[in-house]
Amino acid sequence: MNLSLSDIVPPLRWTAPSQVEPIASDPGLPNSWWQALPIDRACATVGPAQIAAKLADLTSACWGHLILGDIMPLLRFTAPAESQRTPGSRDSVRLLFAGVLDRLMDTEPLNPLASVPPAVPERPLPEIIDELFQRLDDRQRAIARDRLYAEHRATLDELAQRFSVTRERIRQIERDLRDHVDNWLRGQEATPLTAHLTWLRTRLGSAVPADDLMAAVPWHRTELATLGIPAWRFVRTLLTGYDQVDGWLVAGGADELREKTRQLFTDGPVPLGEAVGMVAQLGVREDVGERWLGAVPQLRLLEGHVVPWPRSVNDKAEAVLAVAGTPLTPEEIQNRIGEDYSLVGIRNQLTADDRFLRLDRNKYGLARWGGEEYLGIREMIAREIEKAGGEASVNTIVASLTSRYEVSESSVRAYAGGPGFERTQRGWIRVAGAEPADYQPRRDVSMTRRCFRSRDGRWWHRVDVNAEHLRGSGSPLPTGFAAHLGMAPGGQLTASTPQGEVVISWHNQPTMGSIRPILAEYNAGEGDHVFLTVSDGGELLTRFLPQGAAGLPPLNKALHLIGYTAPVASEAEGLRLIGARIGMPDGAGKDDVLGRLRERGDRDILLYL
Repeated sequence: MNLSLSDIVPPLRWTAPSQVEPIASDPGLPNSWWQALPIDRACATVGPAQIAAKLADLTSACWGHLILGDIMPLLRFTAPAESQRTPGSRDSVRLLFAGVLDRLMDTEPLNPLASVPPAVPERPLPEIIDELFQRLDDRQRAIARDRLYAEHRATLDELAQRFSVTRERIRQIERDLRDHVDNWLRGQEATPLTAHLTWLRTRLGSAVPADDLMAAVPWHRTELATLGIPAWRFVRTLLTGYDQVDGWLVAGGADELREKTRQLFTDGPVPLGEAVGMVAQLGVREDVGERWLGAVPQLRLLEGHVVPWPRSVNDKAEAVLAVAGTPLTPEEIQNRIGEDYSLVGIRNQLTADDRFLRLDRNKYGLARWGGEEYLGIREMIAREIEKAGGEASVNTIVASLTSRYEVSESSVRAYAGGPGFERTQRGWIRVAGAEPADYQPRRDVSMTRRCFRSRDGRWWHRVDVNAEHLRGSGSPLPTGFAAHLGMAPGGQLTASTPQGEVVISWHNQPTMGSIRPILAEYNAGEGDHVFLTVSDGGELLTRFLPQGAAGLPPLNKALHLIGYTAPVASEAEGLRLIGARIGMPDGAGKDDVLGRLRERGDRDILLYL
């Protein structure tokens, strides 16, 4: 017998293995034996009674909402009356299952032939179904056609007005019609249709496009003469346990199956062929697996892979890079995402998010790939000089940088001959001596409110957007942050952005000019946040973060204010992240972190801790 247990118990195909395994596992049988092992071998190893007992336990734990005939369709032949009820006591269910297994093992009289339709009955099935409705009067048939089996169901009020009766009378007729169909299905006359339904359930699996029901067999499209509707619409109502959602028939609840599908891909991209095999373990037929994956929210088919696709542009950029497996430009990432995200926003997120690493002048990769971060031509020249022991040949620097990065020889030579470097001998340079700083702020950046350090060592200042920012007014900057940018009283710093220049000046206190064009690019509103810093090359880098959702737990609200939006496993992990962002060493305790926040004046974060 080349049948597994899941061939005669369809719910085993769409129930999560994590639910089945604790109940169905047996030391004498291999893992997932209910799918891989022929049922006769399983029964020979542990006995039909033991398997029937495990099925009864699974029924109680997972399938109590199904009728017994949907759990084991062969019961429709061995115990027609019992197959129409939901499970009762465990012992009664166990005995029913054991009876089917015993008959299979003794004589094999029941062969479900799940892969092919049942034999064609002597009379066409639409004709048999029509006889059921020929016994009804015109009013009953109209209610069946326009309410029970209609694509767009008539309301009780509409039918009550049409037939000059009360809404309750229409409801009673509808209830009687359902009972009439249920009683007919239990009779010998309906046996060809119940056999067809048994085969149909094995064909559909746990999720299938609704159109597949119409096309499953030719007679499904045949119009029932008595009702004037296609036969498949009547058949659909007999498939208990299936929900119709967004053009799909889904067994056991669409939301549950979607979530189980999403959980398969939390670790990142999976090749499409492998992904189809994975959802097949959830009971989704392989021939519709790709369509199912494309229909599940927060998943996307991308270049032959299935990837998680949450709302965040950062997460989408990570998925695009993971599939590409090579650094990409922001323009390439924008094109592959294919949604309405601005190029400026994507570029800023790539710069600000620790998951990404700038690997060339205009290319970014994933930090987990490793590699040397590209920080601009001036910084790369300084690194080359440091590697060479303090001075290096300009020709050597040019050859090294142009071979590794998309930079021109003329640009490297221009920077090498500019401020920050001095010539030591013909064709050789070193880093120019740094002038001692005249100004020391009262608080350095690590002790400055609303300033946070990213993993690459950059310090960012959080601007809480208000009406003044949106009107275009300038705004103060903390002295500790301004000093960190290399400023001193009386100084001025001009930072470039794609929207124009932003001037930071220091008279009585550091002040930043209008950032209204940046906020407009992000469509920012009051209460949102912008984290900003200035790169070594004089670019104003920004990262936009909408205000936290009202339902966030307190710890996540605190993390939101430091710019961290991913989930955390515990309070200890959250405090570790906060400590790292405010410049504390690893291992700092909760009291130390809270104490540092108080000293800095981050009362808004303390409010949630």
